[in-house]
Parts: sequence; C-alpha cells; structure tokens
Amino acid sequence: MNLYIFLCMFAFFRCYVECRSKLPTFLKICRRTDPNLEECIKQAVHTLKPLLAHGIPEFDIPSCEPLYISEVVLDQGSGAVSVNSSYRDIKVYGPSQFTLKQVKINLERNRIRLKVHIPSLYLVSKYTMEGRILMMPIAGSGNCYGNYTNIDASVTIQGQKIKKDGEIYFNIKDFHVDFNIGHASIQLDNLFNGDKELGEAMNLFLNENWKNVANEIKPVLEDTIASIFKKFSNKIYHKYPLSVLLPK
Repeated sequence: MNLYIFLCMFAFFRCYVECRSKLPTFLKICRRTDPNLEECIKQAVHTLKPLLAHGIPEFDIPSCEPLYISEVVLDQGSGAVSVNSSYRDIKVYGPSQFTLKQVKINLERNRIRLKVHIPSLYLVSKYTMEGRILMMPIAGSGNCYGNYTNIDASVTIQGQKIKKDGEIYFNIKDFHVDFNIGHASIQLDNLFNGDKELGEAMNLFLNENWKNVANEIKPVLEDTIASIFKKFSNKIYHKYPLSVLLPK
C-alpha cells in the first residue's frame, strides 16, 4: 500500500536530476533548508496523486490502478495460523486514493516517519494454500478476492549516510511497517478441491474470524512489505547523492 508514497516522493527527486533544466509544472521540489519541509513533501506527494492512476512514463512509474505485484509468499509455520500460501498476479485497486496524513523527517538521525490512510482496497489474485487456521484445516488453489477498508499504516525508516565516488548517499538499514485494518472480507474459490459445502463453510469461518486471522498473519505481512520497500527505496537512494535527492 505504501508503494504510492515512495513513488510520489522519488518522482520529483528523479526529475530534479534528469529534467532540472525544464521542470514539469506538476513537480514541486522541496529543499532540506525549508522550515516547512515536511508540509512541502506532503503537498508534493498529493500534487502527483492524480497522475498516478495512469502512471508517469517519463519517471518509469507504472499505472497504479491497479497496482500489480507479481507474487507474495507466506510461510506461517506455527501458532493459531499455520499456513503455507502463495499469491500470484496480484492486482490491487484503490491505493491511489491514499492520504498522506503525516511526514516526520529527522535529518540528524537519518530517520523518516510516515502515516498513511487508505479508505479501501480491493484485491484479486491467484492463490495456493495448505495448513490450519485456528485449528481448522484449509487447502485449495484458485482465485482469491479481498476487500479491506479503513486502513491506517505507519512507516519508520532508519538510514545512514555512506560515501561513494566522493558523494554522500543515503542507505536504508531498517524499514518497519505497522498497519491496522478497520474491516476485511475475503473469498477463496476452489477450497478443498472444489467441495462447495466445505468451501462455503470455510469462507464463512474466515470472514467471521477475520480479526484473529489478520492478527496472526500481520507480522509476516509487515515483514514482507518492509523487505520489498527497503529494496525498492535503496535502489533510488543508491543511484542519486543526497545533494540531488534533497538539495539545500
């Protein structure tokens, strides 16, 4: 879900490098000496929001409606939820409606904190799953549909400055995500080799107990999301020095 925030931030950073002779009118550049730096970044991100649904080719930003993720693998080996599952060809609808509620940047400590709200997300994917959920056996493969509403996410990024080729770059050491979902519903097709009665009973069970299931899987999902965005963010930070990404 937080992919949108970083795409927005890095879009205007990249433009400063490649298009600084003729900045696009939709791009708002923020400087580290700006006394209202955090508010400037919020405004810059929201200025780009209308463009994200269709993508921004000049910045290599793909269409964000839907957001496409090739695969996510979850291996929850113990506890109330003990499931091996994978999700492929994931399409997420709705993330472009996010609101960046808060930005906190501590330049001295190399720390960034973000708070994001997303009203709703609709997800479609292919899934395979086998294991137990709250002591109930579950197995199947097919289409997966999910509705998630009232989503709040907090992101903490801890970095360090590194020197390369005579320039100072930013490197992310730790990336932590904490999210809360107001409500969720899910539909898994073809559970138990297509047994309609068992499949309907399991889907009913999952939706009645979605909070318990979400709380058990939450740490795995947060670690997976953090790993993806840490790798993505460092690709940008390692490409451009801080003097370009955040000019004085």
